[in-house]
Formats: sequence, C-alpha cells, structure tokens
Amino acid sequence: MKKLNIYFTAGIPRLEDTADIIRLIQHSGADMIEIGMPYSDPVADGPVIQKAHELALQNGMTIEKLLSQLKTIKNEVKIPLILMGYINPVLSFGFEKFCEACAESGVSGLILPDLPPIEFEKNYQQILQKYNLNFTFLVTPETSDVRIQYLDSLSSGFLYAVSSSSTTGNDQAVLKNEDYLSRLAALPLKNPVMIGFGIKSKEDFENVTERADGGIIGTAFVNILLQDKDWKKSALDFIHSIKG
Repeated sequence: MKKLNIYFTAGIPRLEDTADIIRLIQHSGADMIEIGMPYSDPVADGPVIQKAHELALQNGMTIEKLLSQLKTIKNEVKIPLILMGYINPVLSFGFEKFCEACAESGVSGLILPDLPPIEFEKNYQQILQKYNLNFTFLVTPETSDVRIQYLDSLSSGFLYAVSSSSTTGNDQAVLKNEDYLSRLAALPLKNPVMIGFGIKSKEDFENVTERADGGIIGTAFVNILLQDKDWKKSALDFIHSIKG
C-alpha cells in the first residue's frame, strides 16, 4: 500500500483548529501528517499556501503556540507528525531548544528546505539525533544521481522528491516525469521516496506512486481549509477519495 502524507499550514482556518485537523487526517486513514510552520516569506510555496501562511500569521500562530497545541494531543497521535518550515524562525527560536520542544510535543521529524546540507552536517545533525528527530531533504528532477544519494544518506524518515521544479500547487507541474521517477527507483536509496507538489486526485496519486513509496498532498488539501465553510466533511471526503 502506498503511503499518503497530508500537509496543512498550522493556524488555519482558525488558530485553534490544529488539533481537529490532525485528528481528522489520522482518522481518514492517511499515513503521516506534515504541518507547515507559518512564515512571512514562504518562497518555495505557491499562492494557496502563501495565503495560508498569511492567514495563519494574522490568526496569531507562532512556533510556540503550535508546539503547545501539539503537546496537548500528543498521546492521541499514532502516525508520524512532521514539521515543515524555513530555517530563520527556527534559528530565532533556538535550534536545540526547538528540537527539544519538538520531541516533547510528539513531533517525529523536520523538513527545512532552505537548510544547506553542509550546514546540516556540520551544525545540526547531532542535535537532531540527540532528540530522535528525523530530517528530510528535498530532491528535484535537476538533482544529479550523486547528489540524490548524498541527500538520501543525510535524510531519515523519507526522501522528499519534488515532482517538478516549481512552487507548490503549480498547475503546470509535470507530475509524471518518467525519466526522473525511473532514475529515483533505480538508485540504491536507504529511505522511502515520497513524491510531492501538484497531486490533486486519486489518479495523480496513483500515477506518481507507481515507482515511489508514497505521495504528499498539500495545496489541494489546504485549499479546502481556506475555501470551504464545511471543511471537516469536505477534507475527510477528499482524503477518502485518494485512499479509497
């Protein structure tokens, strides 16, 4: 069975909805949850997730607030919780302090796409290991085989394979890049490969996971949280439509 990872931005539609969204995703049968830490300049994200970051910040979401929300439900959460964000707010918080708080709040891994691998190896890898936190790097169709293997060797949990070189939610994203997916499948990687960016339907999910271990859905899910007043039912139906 291919794994499904659902991403949402913490602090939307309302500040206190985080716990309910996590419960809903877990109940829906998804295999892991990726939570975006809102940031004022989310450069890798498309308009939908940028809007979500904006709303979350307006609602008053902070790293402290998110970690305290997660702590209150950590005993209920049985699937991996991964925090995704940008390195600056984490450094402002204090990297080790952040990792310690993540471990206490039931977080199992981090994705910080703008943390350079060299910096990671030199300054941060040991801290993550100390707190038993996984760390995931991203690769793209342009990443060479040698670098994919290097990033895989540094990653734990899974390797995030961006479906095409674009921002999240890009309608022009080339989902089924045969050459790239074959290349990933042929490499002797230690981590499961999860494909992300541009997956909106069961068909998309099945297409990209033919040669990968799972898929990550973000923009399509976040859109429901932003647009739909009855988001609980719509979000559950959406995940069931992918997993069903």
